[in-house]
Amino acid sequence: MKLYAKTIAQTLPDWATIVTKSADLIEIEINDEHPNFQSLLEELETEIEPGIMGVKAEDLCSRLGIEMSNPNLYQLLEQAQTLISLIATHPDYKQLLNEGYQPDLNIADAQTALTYLQWELDRNRETFA
Repeated sequence: MKLYAKTIAQTLPDWATIVTKSADLIEIEINDEHPNFQSLLEELETEIEPGIMGVKAEDLCSRLGIEMSNPNLYQLLEQAQTLISLIATHPDYKQLLNEGYQPDLNIADAQTALTYLQWELDRNRETFA
């Protein structure tokens, strides 16, 4: 599991490792199989919605001394476009298509939706600039 943070505590538990660190983003890899991490999850587990138990990211980050990164929408769109492109060219995806996979919506539809969102963001930016 990965977390993306703006700030972190001086020391991290042995089940958390900094993967990359830049001026505005720290990527942290969590060994979610580690017994100490599992114990922490059990300790933090709460009822998120009626009948649904889980751990709120906010509680986990607070315990770790991490301030979560909240990337702007442009960054998220860029990442999504990159991931969709990787999916479209992935051999497993191509194999599914060759075997007859025909979804109602496809990769091109997802790319188009993200392009429309990008255009809307650009249009709003021009409006408010």
